Amino acid sequence: MNIRFGYVSHALSLWNCSPAKTFTFTRWSKMSPVERMDKLYDVTKQNLHHTKRILHYNIANEIMLYRLSSSLVPLATHPEAKWNFIDAFKNEWQELGTLIKEHRLRVSFHPNQFTLFTSDKKHVTDNAVNDMNYHYKMLEAMGIKNESLINIHVGGAYGDKERAVARFYQNLRKLPSFIKERMTLENDDKTYTTEETLCICEEERIPLLFDYHHHKANEGDVPLIQLLPRIFHTWKWIGLTPKVHLSSPKSSKEFRSHSDYLSVDFIFPFLIMAKELNQDFDVMIEAKLKDQALLKLMEDLSAIRGIKRIGGATVRF
Repeated sequence: MNIRFGYVSHALSLWNCSPAKTFTFTRWSKMSPVERMDKLYDVTKQNLHHTKRILHYNIANEIMLYRLSSSLVPLATHPEAKWNFIDAFKNEWQELGTLIKEHRLRVSFHPNQFTLFTSDKKHVTDNAVNDMNYHYKMLEAMGIKNESLINIHVGGAYGDKERAVARFYQNLRKLPSFIKERMTLENDDKTYTTEETLCICEEERIPLLFDYHHHKANEGDVPLIQLLPRIFHTWKWIGLTPKVHLSSPKSSKEFRSHSDYLSVDFIFPFLIMAKELNQDFDVMIEAKLKDQALLKLMEDLSAIRGIKRIGGATVRF
């Protein structure tokens, strides 16, 4: 069983390399039209350049998974600050896509918690559709829309989980089918358990991006060993290797918060369970120290008897 690992957004080992530099609407509103566009262009150009630097770093270190920053383009979805960020950076998007495709990297997006489809407020759903469209446009501009994914959570329960799930099904119809085909759902650490999220995924034929840390914080009644084969099966619908999230609790009191590094003791029971299925899968680690935590995890895992490191961020178990 081969397991590839990746990290989220920022390569902390690189100097001054944030791919998520910001430009707030408050600042935008105080500028002239020319100043606004100059600033939008400048910040986006920096974010795309830093993303290219990160991709080269990942390639050099054989890190095949990477989550792109959702903040690549400031104010991209703000109704008053809309601008054509695709055509303005056509060459840059294509350059990123070429790097990703030539080196067979697996990249993804994870919009924020406000991108959800369970709300009874129309503007919340409209904003979710708009945000999903923004992420899809970036994948399309890079030429990687058919092999990359946009991951979100189910959303809130609003005091009545059954009615909220019914709204999810209804509101999801507003999302264009070609964007829905690039979508995954993730189980929550407080609201929707793995089983509940899985049932929604099976109903809508959406892959479940399983988060083990969230599962341990919000386990539900069905043992994971019974759910895992069904979870992996959801990925057959789109023909991609299953993907999971791994992280460790910051402490027993702050169990839901991510720690700086990953605890092998915490994640190892899941790895043992997955090994029984003999299914290759990919892992996005969610740790505060990002790429540094990933490389330390590779050292920790490769020191365990029966696990062999076969790449910069790949092990065979």
